[in-house]
Amino acid sequence: MGRVEMVMPKMGESIMEGTILTWLKKVGDPIEQDESVLEVATDKVDTEIPSEHAGILAEILANEGDVVEVGKPIAVIETTNGKSTEPNGHSTQVDRPYQPKEQDIPPVAEVVPIVLPTEGQDDRFYSPLVKNIAKQEHLGSEELANIPGTGKNHRVTKKDILIYLKKRAGLPIRTPLSDLPPASSGTMLPISGEDEIIEMDRMRKMIAERMLESKRISAHVTSFVEADVTGLVFWRNRNKSSFKEREGDNLTFTPIFIEAVVKAIADYPMINISVDGDRIIRKKDINIGMAVALPSGNLIVPVIRNADQLSLVGLTKQVNDLAKRARNNQLKPDELSGGTFTISNVGSFGNVMGTPIIMQPQVGILALGAIVKKPSVIETSYGDAIGIRHKMFLSHSYDHRVVDGSLGGMFVRRVADYLERFDSNRTI
Repeated sequence: MGRVEMVMPKMGESIMEGTILTWLKKVGDPIEQDESVLEVATDKVDTEIPSEHAGILAEILANEGDVVEVGKPIAVIETTNGKSTEPNGHSTQVDRPYQPKEQDIPPVAEVVPIVLPTEGQDDRFYSPLVKNIAKQEHLGSEELANIPGTGKNHRVTKKDILIYLKKRAGLPIRTPLSDLPPASSGTMLPISGEDEIIEMDRMRKMIAERMLESKRISAHVTSFVEADVTGLVFWRNRNKSSFKEREGDNLTFTPIFIEAVVKAIADYPMINISVDGDRIIRKKDINIGMAVALPSGNLIVPVIRNADQLSLVGLTKQVNDLAKRARNNQLKPDELSGGTFTISNVGSFGNVMGTPIIMQPQVGILALGAIVKKPSVIETSYGDAIGIRHKMFLSHSYDHRVVDGSLGGMFVRRVADYLERFDSNRTI
């Protein structure tokens, strides 16, 4: 029998600690490899932490509600492989569950301790995520104390507070002008008494910082192509009902677009690169980032890893799963990192085209416009004719430091070619 330490995992580059919400196992319980052992909260996510070792939970070193630094021991597991990571053992291996490589994790805003007012008799534990939401929505301690909690010991979960906020919605959150700090530019903006002041939430601030950083780093250029996707539209219309009945998932256009992008990347691998100083790093894996709009209006970009190895059915299931969990704030940190190329379906907002900003350190992003019916010239064996066709614009923004106009233009043209040549007799 060996004994290994389970430590608080690293869940983001700037996240240095986590709060233990719930132990899912108790001392003496058997644990399978990759089985969840506890639930941990940061100010960004609540997530379950699995063990990398099978064995018995021998000791619990941190209690529920404790704030533990990343890398500090939180439990001891007795294993059957004879390895030990305790101070008296001989192995230096440490169980570090759920710990993506640091270089693969996108930068996130620094964690700021949040202190709620202590008035009243509410002694319930609140996770950092719930506290952060409460702070953003200006919930006082009395109001927070009145939210029914469905978690352990009546703990208020993220779902509880979001449901409460939906019921509470209807009145805009206003900040008194006297409470506002001076503008960051050093100049006070002219504000009338009728103006509404809305403070940026944490995610909006992070998006703003990343977008500005990307514009400072990359020389953005955008190329546009219009694609005739009539055959693709008719094929989807014929197959979406049977696909839903068989697979239990909606067949949307997004996975079809991703499949075309993946094929084009295989044809033009110098789109699948990143820049490190004076070096160009060509990525072996094709990991497609997919911009998802959240109920708050913010965008988040989960990543479909090794998209070139997935069938259209596999892509559809990944797209639907990631989009659903993104909207419910259930994504894990490593599902938001490691992308090598990104798509943004601006057509879902009714936009025909866009000029998207590159996700660093990638060098390209493709905006997919709305599919609209247009009169079009059709070449036939009897001559030209006018017909109604389904068309869309593809907008490819790329980093002109390393991607020339010819490559950027040929790539988006190739994506359009794959969409236009979609096999309308294909089975799925």
